[in-house]
Amino acid sequence: MRKPVIIGNWKMNKDLDEAKKLVKEIVSEKLDNGVEKVICVPFVYVTEVNKLLEGSDVGLGVQNMYFENRGAFTGEISPVMLKSCGVSYVILGHSERRTVFNETDEIINKKVKSALQYKLIPILCCGETLEERNLGIEKDIVEKQIRNTLDDISVNDIEKVIIAYEPIWAIGTGLTASSDDAENMIKFIREILYDIYGNLSENIRIQYGGSVKPNNIKDLMQKENVDGALVGGACLESTSFCELINYNL
Repeated sequence: MRKPVIIGNWKMNKDLDEAKKLVKEIVSEKLDNGVEKVICVPFVYVTEVNKLLEGSDVGLGVQNMYFENRGAFTGEISPVMLKSCGVSYVILGHSERRTVFNETDEIINKKVKSALQYKLIPILCCGETLEERNLGIEKDIVEKQIRNTLDDISVNDIEKVIIAYEPIWAIGTGLTASSDDAENMIKFIREILYDIYGNLSENIRIQYGGSVKPNNIKDLMQKENVDGALVGGACLESTSFCELINYNL
């Protein structure tokens, strides 16, 4: 049985006081023990947030990292640094990293390998643009992303990876893929994983991300292949984020 996982991606939001207030509010709530929950915060808040999460079952993640463990890479953050600050999860290949910062599948693949090497849990993103969907090539795009970014990831490591399907056209736009759209693509992703990893594909968790809100989370989570949500805007307020975590209560 795949454990549901709800992950909040803060992106570039909140100042330090706001960040601390939000975390305190989240950990003060009664949250579903049957759901794995994670907040992915800006790098600069990691140490403070880690202290505030102590004693809770909310996991700490970040939104990116570099694949080298040290060296002359000005402005980058290494997996070694993250581990030393108490980080357990890292979002890799988010559409904004691909489109705004020009990250390629090959770079993302290096990051996934590095995260696994240092025992960080990669949250590996994939997804198509609206133009690609309108052209009818959304499955081609997603399959290419999955195969390239998981290149040489072993059967021993693949179950540690969380995959997030995030149709780019549904991020921050208020548009949401229907629960059937999400299920169909996530089922397709699982079929690709079966082709690569066989029956292990049934153990790999695949989330949906893209304008997830309290009013659509239950419908999404009822789908057979949807194992959770990668949440943007709705994770920036404790009330809505906790509602998402407690979707089953």
